[in-house]
Amino acid sequence: MATDTNGNIIPDTVLEDYTLTPIGGDPDCTLQTGAVPGTWGLAANNYPYIFYGNLSQQDYPPEACEPYYHQNATIDVLRIQSGLQGQNGTGQFDVTASQVDFSGTINVGEGATLITLDAETGEVSGVLKSFKIPHPTKENKVLVHTCLEGPENGVYIRGRLTNNNVIEVPEYWTGLVDPETITVSLTQIGTSQDLMVEKIEWGKKIYVKSGNGTGIDCYYIINATRKDVPPLEVEQDA
Repeated sequence: MATDTNGNIIPDTVLEDYTLTPIGGDPDCTLQTGAVPGTWGLAANNYPYIFYGNLSQQDYPPEACEPYYHQNATIDVLRIQSGLQGQNGTGQFDVTASQVDFSGTINVGEGATLITLDAETGEVSGVLKSFKIPHPTKENKVLVHTCLEGPENGVYIRGRLTNNNVIEVPEYWTGLVDPETITVSLTQIGTSQDLMVEKIEWGKKIYVKSGNGTGIDCYYIINATRKDVPPLEVEQDA
């Protein structure tokens, strides 16, 4: 039993009048853009593919549009089983976004050039910690700087003390550094002043004294160790 478009039963004797015939012309297989076209379908939550067809390529109707696969895609969760490569199989790729979130451990490179980022602790490890910045005076040149290394999570401030005997550290140091780790280096300017650190008051103020009673004019460097993170474990198992 068959029905027409209005739901009316079509007698068997007139079925030949309702034979389906293909509509003339080729289907529109151009890629549609916008919020509605091309955004329907079932979500697949298993990982072996970025395109899923319920027919093999050999069984796909030749009159139908060839299916699209994701050359560019927005995906809720992306799992990379063995590797991530750039264009033509190279080791370079670009990520353009206001924020990219990772968890776990991220390795870049291998062997002697391996750089590891632990997204849980924020620790970055590598043989060298060099970086390049544009050259300020020479065209087609860069400056290569590297990080100062040491067995602590250290911070510093530096400056000049003139006609005064008190150095005030930044306010945020009270929550950042262990006051028992504060050290001070003084470099006198112009004349011998026999300078010394008289006292450190509550880790906030450093009093400088001239042993020969002259005016104070010096450069200073103040170092301290951070207390907001665990102490650095210098020797670790490989």
